[in-house]
Amino acid sequence: MAAARTAPTPPGSLKRIVAASLIGTTIEWYDFFLYGSAAALVFNKLFFPESDPLVGTLLSFLTYTVGFAARPIGALVFGHYGDRLGRKKLLVLSLLMMGGATFAIGLLPTHATVGSAAPLLLTALRLVQGFALGGEWGGAVLLVSEHGDARRRGFWASWPQTGAPAGQLLATGVLSALTALLSDAAFTSWGWRIPFLLSGVLVMVGLWIRLSVDESPVFKAALAAAEERKAAHAAAEKPPLVAVLRDHWKDVLIAMGARMAENISYYVITAFILVYATTSVGLSKQTALNAVLVGSAVHFAVIPLWGALSDRIGRRPVYLIGAVGVGAWMFPFFALVDRGSFGSLLLAVTVGLVLHGAMYAPQAAFFSEMFATRMRYSGASIGAQFSSVAAGAPAPLIATALLADHGSSTPIALYVIAAALLTVVAVACARETRNADLSEADEPSAAPARVGADA
Repeated sequence: MAAARTAPTPPGSLKRIVAASLIGTTIEWYDFFLYGSAAALVFNKLFFPESDPLVGTLLSFLTYTVGFAARPIGALVFGHYGDRLGRKKLLVLSLLMMGGATFAIGLLPTHATVGSAAPLLLTALRLVQGFALGGEWGGAVLLVSEHGDARRRGFWASWPQTGAPAGQLLATGVLSALTALLSDAAFTSWGWRIPFLLSGVLVMVGLWIRLSVDESPVFKAALAAAEERKAAHAAAEKPPLVAVLRDHWKDVLIAMGARMAENISYYVITAFILVYATTSVGLSKQTALNAVLVGSAVHFAVIPLWGALSDRIGRRPVYLIGAVGVGAWMFPFFALVDRGSFGSLLLAVTVGLVLHGAMYAPQAAFFSEMFATRMRYSGASIGAQFSSVAAGAPAPLIATALLADHGSSTPIALYVIAAALLTVVAVACARETRNADLSEADEPSAAPARVGADA
């Protein structure tokens, strides 16, 4: 069978693939996180000025949440065509869509200029962002996973994951610099537009790099094998979505559960904390942004380390360290933030992001190893993005509402702890996938839902 064995990618080519995926995901996450930071800091004033400040923040986060609602649709569409046409083509399209929508946000008129049309236009562009990101993640991590070998897949596949903290670092860094250089009036008037407009430049750089990489050899082999089967049996392949739901539905549910604590904790630690630290604790925007900035730099550094550890001891143990750790950290997290100093806020955010990295780092390899090649883009994307609707999407909104209703961080900590318990159960139900041969998943004799048991 053509799909059964593929030659390993040379180290030099693999590094180029990793770089292309990392730069692309960094740009896409920069665009996505930039919106979240702006929603917490200025969008409530610019697009919902007639509301009470905290209500305005809730409405602002509601438009933020809309982007998550579009991510499952993007996962379905990009997953289907990514499994049919290849990973590279769809990754180029996702980058163009995300960058175009972000650049357009920087040109939007505000409520003061066009009234209620302003939040509607903002919401529409947020939908485009979410749709594009729903297709980006799966393609980026698969491109690396399918080029690398099983022995170090956790390490190499974790590098596209660093695009999230790198994007957060870039977005928060630009906002932090602008808030430091500009007065509040200038930043609210026009300064907030600069980071969105910079996206246009970043997309051109990312597009140039992403166009230079080759399609996954594992995908090419699986596509050739599918064509052979079609010619031999004169039968068309089932759509990837149908195949995923028929053969891998348990893996999809496990992936969704595994994402709950990872997704919710991340947006509480990086997005909601900007609201909590500035409104409840009384810290300045600059202080809160700087804490997230430094924490994101540490997050970026530890993700490959957690990925490498997952190659040594397995995906599940590392993932469980992160889930249990995040749940246990929530009460100390808010206790430190409540002290009202930069040092305590920095410690709270940094430790939270280090523990989050233990979940996020092995996730790329873990999810990739669950699915066969011709349904891998669909399976990994559906598992990751459908959970985001229940996890990351409402997390800042729920946390802000809990704060408004109770005036305390306790319900928010319990909310994250509940998510951590759900993730622990999901990962405990999964089988270890370390050392899986991705091409073996395409053998007719392979058990579809149980590929890659630990060697």
